[in-house]
Amino acid sequence: MLIKYGQVIIDNRASQVDKPFTYIIDKDLIDVVKVGMRVIVPFGQGNKLIKGIVIDILEEFESEYELKKIVDVIDDKPLVTKELIDLSKWIKENYLSTYFDALQLVLPPGDFKEVNTYVEAIGNTSYENLTKDEFRIINYLNSRGRILLADLKKEINLTGINKILNKLEDNGLIETTIEVKTSIEKKLEKWIKISNKGKSLEEILEKINKRATKQIEIIKYLYAVEDISFKELSRKVNATSYSIKSLENKGLVKLYHREVSRNPIKKEIKEYKKHILSSSQRKVYQRIKNSFHGNDNSNKFLIHGVTGSGKTEIYLQLVEEMIELGRDSIILVPEISLTPQTIDRFVGRFGDLVAVLHSKLSYGERFDEWRKIKEGKVKIVIGARSAVFAPFKNLGLIIIDEEHESTYKSSQNPKYHAIEVAKKRADLEKGFLVLGSATPSVDTYYESLKGDIVLLELKERINNLVLPKIKVIDMREELNKGNKSIFSEELYNSLKENLYKERQSILFLNRRGFSTFVSCRNCGYVVKCNNCDISMTYHRNKNKLRCHYCGLAINPPNTCPSCGSKYIKYFGIGTEKVEEFTKELFPEASIVRMDMDTTSRKGSHEAILEDMKNGKIDILIGTQMISKGLDFENVTLVGIIAADTTLNLPDFRSPERGFQLITQVAGRAGRGDNEGKVILQTYDPSHYSIIFSEKHDYMSFYDTEIKLREEFLYPPFVDLISILVYGQDNIKVASVSKEIYNIIKGEISWLDEDQKNRHIIGPYPAPLERINNNFRWQILIKSHKNNINSLKALIKRVCINNEYKLNTVGTKISIDINPNSIL
Repeated sequence: MLIKYGQVIIDNRASQVDKPFTYIIDKDLIDVVKVGMRVIVPFGQGNKLIKGIVIDILEEFESEYELKKIVDVIDDKPLVTKELIDLSKWIKENYLSTYFDALQLVLPPGDFKEVNTYVEAIGNTSYENLTKDEFRIINYLNSRGRILLADLKKEINLTGINKILNKLEDNGLIETTIEVKTSIEKKLEKWIKISNKGKSLEEILEKINKRATKQIEIIKYLYAVEDISFKELSRKVNATSYSIKSLENKGLVKLYHREVSRNPIKKEIKEYKKHILSSSQRKVYQRIKNSFHGNDNSNKFLIHGVTGSGKTEIYLQLVEEMIELGRDSIILVPEISLTPQTIDRFVGRFGDLVAVLHSKLSYGERFDEWRKIKEGKVKIVIGARSAVFAPFKNLGLIIIDEEHESTYKSSQNPKYHAIEVAKKRADLEKGFLVLGSATPSVDTYYESLKGDIVLLELKERINNLVLPKIKVIDMREELNKGNKSIFSEELYNSLKENLYKERQSILFLNRRGFSTFVSCRNCGYVVKCNNCDISMTYHRNKNKLRCHYCGLAINPPNTCPSCGSKYIKYFGIGTEKVEEFTKELFPEASIVRMDMDTTSRKGSHEAILEDMKNGKIDILIGTQMISKGLDFENVTLVGIIAADTTLNLPDFRSPERGFQLITQVAGRAGRGDNEGKVILQTYDPSHYSIIFSEKHDYMSFYDTEIKLREEFLYPPFVDLISILVYGQDNIKVASVSKEIYNIIKGEISWLDEDQKNRHIIGPYPAPLERINNNFRWQILIKSHKNNINSLKALIKRVCINNEYKLNTVGTKISIDINPNSIL
């Protein structure tokens, strides 16, 4: 007897059942069950029927136990493609996550158990050639209308119904759609149509009184258009509810509700015309296009282009080429709400072919967009990190803009990096990956120099615009001159001049709040969060001290809680303080602050950026969110208040982040006809990140940084794995950390003792020792590429499967492969 075997992941988060269970697919379902479909299977000793998802189908399988059978198939077609299932399996292995967490990334938004399939009859094709069973199904659907697939199966109760439904759908006689059961109500709109279209217009009009002119007008209009929304009908023929009700009572019209897709793009977007590429843009575009057409085997590219070099136009034209080839494209941006101009350009060029996916969408909007993508109604998806999993069936291109951004790495399980996932997905789908940045990550640039990624360069801004001049101001000299202000003399004069010339300015400080900490000048006490052991930030607009790690907010003390002194003082500066100080200096100017505190409401980012675009803001003050992709022609001055903020963190990536941030913020200046200028204030002008960013010299920065990474054994020369043990009992956390360290050190056979001491660091309290009342201890392990899989297998045995029977009660373990930060 011909049978196959399905490997099924069941819907259960318990770690003991986080593995594929093998079930028999018998002859009735053998041509029906496919990878990516949900099935009903008996599970456990009581053979309770539960839902699962098929992740693999095997021709052969040997087992010492008697295997159970798949009972039924829930879907008529896979919820996700085999390629996406394979991608989730790779994520599970690569990032040491559970099957369940890895699958959640590729499944529809929400709970996959709550996704329902509906069936309805469509088309008016002749039913002459149908079999008896096919005719029975069509008849039933015509009488019942749209119905749940599960209900249809119950009512019809036919053997082999799945095959029959597949054939009917292939022949265009039925249509299936998926919906998710949600607490969010569907967005419904009232529609209206003629009840009996089989009758002539004259026959219908005979039933209406000749004096009921409005009813006659409505029927004539409906007869011509078939059906229309009630709102649209009212607008077209000024129809009243009374007239419609009268026609409904006569049985001449039928009112019904139709689901309306929630559109996440709320504003009208103007057409964005195609630009003629410069010679350097054309060269980059043509090189990638040649690969699309199979002229070489390259499928991964890095566009290293200075700020304002026209990378976005190249992206647009590459996507256009993909559409002509009949394939789909995903465009990833660091944070969707901070890059509205990218959406404007893609929607302005491609209109309804674009879907948007990101975390700020409501649950309903997210599912509507996901379904549009799955059903092939769009060709392009723009989104943040998770959009890399968009359910396209014919994906050809993934573009990752500002590829250096840390937001592409997930901080929640699975802790995947979107760039690594995109590389894998491009290979699985036989597609292409294009990365773009003015300041590529050291890891990506290293890969491009090795030849793993094709390096393409844009060294000049479009239209021959010059890069802004960066002037470094040593704030120690300002103090020596008696200037204790947060603005150097140069920055103050430049702001004053810009306002006089009616040009816009941006002030950047990567720190929100009014003061960075509150301290007693008498005894040195610093107000820290009770849960996190981290100094709290003062927010003047709410008169609160707030912890930026756990969110705790308290009233600021009037006297020192430690010594009782009244000498409590606010130290350091945040964006709120910069805003207040700037308004005091320039009371006539329009000054707006853009940070997490001022943009918490939905749509607030867009409103601020729209005002900036329309020239309503003179000075925009902000944190990191103003460094990304903003393009305002009238911005000619950028002031970086304190360039040292990111350079002094105890993290090996700090110099790289500092260089990237300075270069990206500086790139907001001089994008129009007037030359740009950047004032960079620092207490450490000799730091190599400052020196090379002043000269817009990425290559010298890279050469310096890569030598340090090699010498101190950091990525890209090794993979880095962080094991973080945390819990509320510091002694227990430290004890578990030491046990894990000792086991791993003892089990690693490929390193000698000296190498172990260099490659395994810890255990020690993490730089941020306590967050949210949890003490944190860290072990860092450096591994060369040829040993990484053995190391992951060992960590899995020790930390996930707990094969060494550690007493971990009261603690949790977080594993991060190549973390963004080791803080």
